[in-house]
Amino acid sequence: MAALREGSETVIVEHRVLGRDDCEIPLVHCRPEGMPKAGIVIHPDIYGNRDLFDDMASRLASHGFAVACVEPFARIDSAARVAAGDDIATRRGWVKDLDDRDQLGDLEAAANLLVVEDDVARVGVLGFCMGGMYALKAAAMERFDAAVAFYGMIRVPEAWNGPGQSEPLTAAASGCATLAIFGSADPWTPPSDIGALRDTWSANGRTNCEIVVIEGAEHGFVHAPDRPAHRPVDAAVLWNRALAWLA
Repeated sequence: MAALREGSETVIVEHRVLGRDDCEIPLVHCRPEGMPKAGIVIHPDIYGNRDLFDDMASRLASHGFAVACVEPFARIDSAARVAAGDDIATRRGWVKDLDDRDQLGDLEAAANLLVVEDDVARVGVLGFCMGGMYALKAAAMERFDAAVAFYGMIRVPEAWNGPGQSEPLTAAASGCATLAIFGSADPWTPPSDIGALRDTWSANGRTNCEIVVIEGAEHGFVHAPDRPAHRPVDAAVLWNRALAWLA
């Protein structure tokens, strides 16, 4: 996580499960030793919770945040998740069966955990790729005070459409302050979709929202430094913006 610098706080890390509707949701929970200034709930990318997000949660906590990162595919059998590993085709095939009631409910439950256990008054939601799509949806919930969506899909990709999926653009008419970050060379978020999001925010008086487009950046250019698309200089700047937005 070279692009997200470590803060000055000593961090407490735990792995645990969050019980919801007879389902156990794995999550990593991190907090500074002192009083957190705010909470952050993370919805990861399509590869789910893994070392990358453990490290991210810990680094965010070192900046004074209480953090919970949930596993988006918790309702897929754990053996199947292990067998799939990082096979992108298998994981993309799962997305159409995800249900907003589960995904957004898990984010809300994780936020409530931070409020109760870490005594934070303000909780933001942060997501990447698929998780950025869910962050755009979660921004419309009353539970969250701020949202940051890194290259989240503004419209559900056709192959991901399922009965439990709503359109992120539909959720954009109202909600919390949202920072949406995109790359101009990202096929998952074409300029027409970014323009539609901007127009929807403008038409609904969403002056608390902001779009940032990095020229030439491809999908996933911030959160995973080992990807060829990673842009370390842009990533460092955007992490600083995200930290300020969520504080």
